[in-house]
Formats: sequence, structure tokens, C-alpha cells
Amino acid sequence: MSVTITFEENPSVKLRNQPYETIKVDLEKVLKSWKASLYSFEWLDQDGKIKPVAALKEADQERRRQIEARIEKGMPLEMPILGIGMLDNVEIGVGKAVLLTAAAMGTKTMPVHVASVHLDDFKAYIVAR
Repeated sequence: MSVTITFEENPSVKLRNQPYETIKVDLEKVLKSWKASLYSFEWLDQDGKIKPVAALKEADQERRRQIEARIEKGMPLEMPILGIGMLDNVEIGVGKAVLLTAAAMGTKTMPVHVASVHLDDFKAYIVAR
């Protein structure tokens, strides 16, 4: 079940002291890498699949429902900001709930922001620039 989601620039990239690029990433590859994150257990089960709403913490359940409502109304979502973690895995710096909710709803690719200096680290995840 894939849905159409529109994305807008995340305003926090303008507040940072480094330039950012917008890239479109393959969410399956991103989630596979993010599974190594210390925080992935909050949203992913042991098999690396996104947990159902009822299995999330209460605050994450509410955030997911808010994002789903925005999507249903056709409202744009702010692009997540990704980085590379200490274990060379993808980390979701900002917009974790947006990325994971979109993926849970069947989105296969999505635009994200990455620091320009880390663009080479994302070559394996990029489907378009």
C-alpha cells in the first residue's frame, strides 16, 4: 500500500553551520543500516521490521498518528536529516518518526537531507539527487 507524500525542506538545515544536500534514498537500504543504531529498538523489531503502532512507546504512537493524519490530509512533511553513526551505519538525526511512518505506509524512496561533507557516505543509499 504505497501512498503519495509530499516533502518540504526541513527548516533546521538552514540553522546549521554546514551546507546540506537533498538526496532521494532507498528506504529498505536505509532501514537495514539503521537497524545497527542504538535507538532502532524503539521502532524496529528484532527482524528489522517497523513495529505496529500498538508496540511503540506512547509518545511515538502519538507522533506516528499525527504524521499519518498529515499524510491523509495531503499536508507536506519535513524531510528527515540523516547522518552516519559511529558504526558506519545510517543514523536519523531529525525526522525519525516521519521516515519510519512513511516506510510503514509503503513508501519505498524519499528525499532526505545529508551534510554535503557526508555525501560520499550515502552513495549506496541514493536513488536520485
